[in-house]
Amino acid sequence: MARDMYRKLNPTGSEPRDISTVVNGLIEGKSNNTGEITLAASGATTTTISDERIGFNSVVLLMPTTATAASTTYAEFPYGAWQDSTTQSAASTTTAYPITFNTVDYESGITLASSSRLTATYAGLYNLQFSFQLSNLANSTEDVDVWFRVNGTNVAKSNSIFGLAPRKNATDPYHIIASMNFFVSLAATDYVQIMWRASSTDVTIKAQAAQTSPTRPTTPSVIATMQYVSDGGYSSGLFGGVYVSSTSSGSAVITHPANTFTDKIYKYLIVG
Repeated sequence: MARDMYRKLNPTGSEPRDISTVVNGLIEGKSNNTGEITLAASGATTTTISDERIGFNSVVLLMPTTATAASTTYAEFPYGAWQDSTTQSAASTTTAYPITFNTVDYESGITLASSSRLTATYAGLYNLQFSFQLSNLANSTEDVDVWFRVNGTNVAKSNSIFGLAPRKNATDPYHIIASMNFFVSLAATDYVQIMWRASSTDVTIKAQAAQTSPTRPTTPSVIATMQYVSDGGYSSGLFGGVYVSSTSSGSAVITHPANTFTDKIYKYLIVG
């Protein structure tokens, strides 16, 4: 902890010159009620300022002085977006298959592992959305089941059934977009998978190359996004920004998101 030290007056009496220097310094904003603190790292969610000038009723104001500290002043919630550029197929109608991804669009606090596992760094309630480009080349109506698993276990009441009309002709399948969102509660390091099952092996989740006349972009077989919604009762205030949560005689506690950086430095001002 660093602190400024400006001239003080002698409590038993001071020369007019000394009094004038101190008063002019106060007018210019120079007072001995400031300091500097670096947030505790290694995943800490609180940092204590130890300063004898702090009292029970003190107001402690914070100002970030490094870019890393400034980025934490306002909370950034975990999010991610992924897609797949390949056609996904089912070799069996009695087997459940995980949806896989080969492209990471965005990741912050949620990571893709083993091609299908969307892994949460922080505990909380998450909103997971997906869209699939379903394709049916069978000359019959078919169904696709889609549901969710957490850590390899099916999530109760999470299944949806999407119906597909028969193909247009032998080379032109029927297409439909399947999409939905689902709230799922995860502990730290839990992973969620999107699972699917088709009633025919002629049903695929199809990727399409870029097309012309007019020019159209590629069609991913799968797109998924995931966002943190709330702490879900796991850890209150995990992403609530940086603030002074309590003061006592000689100390103040700063509450902040879990910190792994060693250069989150703040200036502080003590009032009262």
